[in-house]
Amino acid sequence: MAEVTIPEALALLAGREPGAVALRHGDQVVTRRALVDLAERVARRWVAEGLGVDGVVVLGCADPVDLVVGAVATWRAGATPLPLAPGLAADERAALLDLARPARVEDGPLDHRPGPSGTLLPEVSASSWKVATSSGSTGRPKLVRAAAPARVDPDAAVAPFVPREAVQLVAAPPHAGAGFVYAMRGLTCGHELVLMDAPGAGGVDAGEWLRLLAAHRVSWAVLSPTTMRAIWRHPDRPGTDVSSLDGVLHLGAPCPVGLKRDWLAWLGPSRVVEVYAGTESAGVAMIGGEDWLRHPGSVGRGVGGTRFRVLRPDGEECAPGEVGEVVMRRAAPTYSYVGAPAQDRGGWHSLGDAGRMDAEGWLWVLDRLADLVVVDGTRVAPAEVEAVLLEHPAVASAVVVGRDDGLRAVVQTDALDTVRAWAGTRLDPPLLPRGWEAVDHPLRDAAGKARRASYR
Repeated sequence: MAEVTIPEALALLAGREPGAVALRHGDQVVTRRALVDLAERVARRWVAEGLGVDGVVVLGCADPVDLVVGAVATWRAGATPLPLAPGLAADERAALLDLARPARVEDGPLDHRPGPSGTLLPEVSASSWKVATSSGSTGRPKLVRAAAPARVDPDAAVAPFVPREAVQLVAAPPHAGAGFVYAMRGLTCGHELVLMDAPGAGGVDAGEWLRLLAAHRVSWAVLSPTTMRAIWRHPDRPGTDVSSLDGVLHLGAPCPVGLKRDWLAWLGPSRVVEVYAGTESAGVAMIGGEDWLRHPGSVGRGVGGTRFRVLRPDGEECAPGEVGEVVMRRAAPTYSYVGAPAQDRGGWHSLGDAGRMDAEGWLWVLDRLADLVVVDGTRVAPAEVEAVLLEHPAVASAVVVGRDDGLRAVVQTDALDTVRAWAGTRLDPPLLPRGWEAVDHPLRDAAGKARRASYR
């Protein structure tokens, strides 16, 4: 069918199966019809209070059901949602709000009182379906405004790696870019969302993830390598029933080769898909498990009309296998930045990553260009060293950075001397960190991001 507004799509799905579950969170169950009705009530009140078309609504609700209802209400009002993670540092939050200039800020709990009954809400779609934060590991906060309007075709495939129908387990409240995209796009094509609470100090609760997977016969999930590692190491994993799971999608950070092999052996290659993309969606690569086993470590080849190139500093294209800057392009613009210039050169976009590509177009992403360091004449990607350290069972998380005197490793462990000795047997001298520090807290967020600059 033709594209309709996102609320229209949800109303169509509710008309087909009003009692079908849209959201689950703990003991709370929200049907498709109830979701549409709740969002309508909230949107009417917001419009009566002055929210207009293309206004930005900041959604900092800690409750994941409130976050989803708030997003749908925002679209129903013709406005654009900006999910904002609770618990941001005050200065970062202030900088993002200054960039966003929101028409409304909802830090929740969301007020579900109905608006005036006479308030008319015409079917109108915002010119941008979402605004996302993208400070991540790169420093200064900025916003990424999607170029696509708030319209979808509920009967069309979202992407080749997103199933048409699924019970989707959302590993954390979807404030982050990928979590929001896949939860909401799934919702608009009929997914049932099983929502988890916000990660604690130790990250996503891997035991709860496994419990919900089995209890609700989950068929699809989106994960970061950080969450994958926690799940893999959890004592309940070997005994968990995963027969309902059609597949998992992982993205957000490089996945260590050893961890990837573990998951392929556990679930089978056909059930593990990896995607490389940024919040900007300026390019997307995908690789299934079978292809990954033939091209270990690759993030795949372009999909959705994406073209990739790898460039030298002078702008010339690298030879196959040569390391350079990864650039990408799609047929039409997908984003604009608020607070930073676009990283666009003649239609080619850069996320600032270093990588290589073979003659068949398979892409390997090594690390951030800015994080590559030369040690004793050898160019080193700190992510490669991190991947080795994370293989040790006493290491929960690790960040490696380059300094003038070589590499420095910050490791979440209570056995640093053991880890150092073990690393000495597995890393060549240029890759072996010269400085070490043990910490007792996670070094990456649930999406697998770390701000390396703060560890230099």
